Amino acid sequence: MGQDAESRREIRETLALDGRARVLSECNAPDELLTDLSRLRPDAVAVALRSDHLENGFALIKKILATAPSTAVLTASKEASPAIILGSMRNGAREFLQLPTASEELRTVLDRIGEFCRAEQDASKKIGKVIATFSGKGGAGASFFATNLAVAMNAPTIFLDLNLQAGDAASFLGLDPKYSIVDLVHNLKRLDDSLITSLVTVHSSNLSLVAAPLETHEAEDIKPQDITEILHLVRQKFERVVVDLPHTFDPVTVAALDSADEILLVLTLDIPGIRSTKRALKVFDRLGYPRKKIRVVVNRWSKNIDVELQKVESHLGEQLIGFVPNDYRKVMDSINLGQPLVQTEPASKIAVEIKRIAGLVMENNQTHSMQPKKRLFGSVFGRQNSTTALELKAMPDNV
Repeated sequence: MGQDAESRREIRETLALDGRARVLSECNAPDELLTDLSRLRPDAVAVALRSDHLENGFALIKKILATAPSTAVLTASKEASPAIILGSMRNGAREFLQLPTASEELRTVLDRIGEFCRAEQDASKKIGKVIATFSGKGGAGASFFATNLAVAMNAPTIFLDLNLQAGDAASFLGLDPKYSIVDLVHNLKRLDDSLITSLVTVHSSNLSLVAAPLETHEAEDIKPQDITEILHLVRQKFERVVVDLPHTFDPVTVAALDSADEILLVLTLDIPGIRSTKRALKVFDRLGYPRKKIRVVVNRWSKNIDVELQKVESHLGEQLIGFVPNDYRKVMDSINLGQPLVQTEPASKIAVEIKRIAGLVMENNQTHSMQPKKRLFGSVFGRQNSTTALELKAMPDNV
């Protein structure tokens, strides 16, 4: 329908002006919206109002709030008559946007909705934290690090293996999964807590795995928007979500990085490793990620490496927050046996450092760089319809 399609397009374009809002779903029918609302539990819902169907729009606002009282309702319309604005507010909408919207007005509206959402989260269950592990090149041991990091989390954790072509997390954990990320994707429209529980592979009381596709060709079924929605759902069930990513900036990887609260960038202290890390940081800058979202970890650290750490930090423009020691034999035994080192040898130097890094990630505050021996030195997706569910992301403080 012409006006609905136009409103839909303008809402998407408006939200694209500000990086805090991510579209999770679009719905045209009220029943479809209420189903997605119960399943996705978004921070906010945007409702496109039409002057010739105002009563239907106002009734929908009431149904949304009855279904999800902690969800903020944002109404939008090309018209800004008192009947539309006051009517939407009286029926429970928190904000109104006239389409098209100036970026400054959008920023103000999202600021106020963000404050409401943060207050609601503080008053109820907080959503889980997504930690993505990434390396600019292969061979840095990022998957081993990610696996042990997930095991080291002292909280209910879900580990997603998004190395879709050749993920080894199940092997590293000694698991033989029956289901994989593909099964979550195929059941996405009915995915809830109970179904998630049935499709993950349990490793311990605190850790479950979503395995990479069991067959290589199945990776073709996975789209970026699927990853966005899955991460949104699992972070409401688990306190920590650890994501192991491939070494390329493909659309699925970028979708996971977009959703991450923190990115642990893993490097080895050799020229290719430092160069690839520098390139990755430049890509993160172009993607608009705040630097406080990124933490750089050195893997395979050895005292024999002839590199001045201060110069590496200066070159990268980032502090190095962790140094995982190099012990080839221990690591290979751990991988071959499918027994995470953090679990089997918790007192080993590798395990102790990974647990220390996990502790930093568990905290929300910023940390300082540490040398070894503790010496301090200086997208829219889904159905094409008119009501939009949003996830609001925390933004860096204005400077």
